[in-house]
Amino acid sequence: MKFGLTLFGLSPRYYPEIAAAAEANGFESVWMPEHLVMPAVMPPTYPYTESGYPPIEPTTPLFDPWVVLALIADATSTIRLATNVYVLPLRHPLVTARAVVTLDRVSGGRVTLGVGVGWCQEEFEIAGQDFHNRGRRMDEIIGLLRRMWDREEDIIEHQGEYYDLPPFRFQPKPVQKPAIPIEVGGASKAALRRAGRLGDGWVAIGADDHATLARMMEEVKAHRKEADRSGLPFEFSGGPAQNLDDLRRTADLGVTRVIVGPRIDPSGPPATLDVKRFVDFCARYADEVISAA
Repeated sequence: MKFGLTLFGLSPRYYPEIAAAAEANGFESVWMPEHLVMPAVMPPTYPYTESGYPPIEPTTPLFDPWVVLALIADATSTIRLATNVYVLPLRHPLVTARAVVTLDRVSGGRVTLGVGVGWCQEEFEIAGQDFHNRGRRMDEIIGLLRRMWDREEDIIEHQGEYYDLPPFRFQPKPVQKPAIPIEVGGASKAALRRAGRLGDGWVAIGADDHATLARMMEEVKAHRKEADRSGLPFEFSGGPAQNLDDLRRTADLGVTRVIVGPRIDPSGPPATLDVKRFVDFCARYADEVISAA
């Protein structure tokens, strides 16, 4: 079992210290949430709380995950650097490919790209992107990212439904072999299908109990089988794991990585956590759960 730490609720200048503590306590990865911009008034359309409101407000500071994760990379040596999740169809694929491969290079090959289609229509409208075709665009982007990161593709040309790129070269290629893993997050039927058919893993957003997690995992596995991808490496990331009993039940389902952090109330006010709370959580979780796993 691998253990990931979610980063949320602090100024990014504190994350290197927290990530170093996580690395020292046996965590395999850190996971950074992401949004590009928030509307002036938050709509109640967030799919993972009863209220429909997310654990952030329009006034919550937002930071570029690749800049923050590069800062963390410099303060650590082994821990993986991941997004949970990057709203992929908000950006042109060339922009994403360049940012992610740069982090892969400066970190020595420690990047996992966790992606999602996004839920906030207003965010897409502010960024000048179509909200309604974001899923189909994301499918096309994933394929194009893989081509740009492929060592065998020297000259790339792409004519797709949404992107038309004349012949170009993309260098450098990633340190990681065969390439940077792309894990797909989400709980919708489309997200589970996309994770199984296109992803190197599934980030279990919205699976808060073992019964729901098991059902969603079976859907992902069925899509992997249909796409003839069952034999490829794949990570199931997420699921209940705040204590040892939760972890064991989650592991029995076949989850390969859990992602945990200090508890916050997603339906309450924006999270404000201090450095000590994160560092203490890493030490306590390592003592109570990781060492006994």
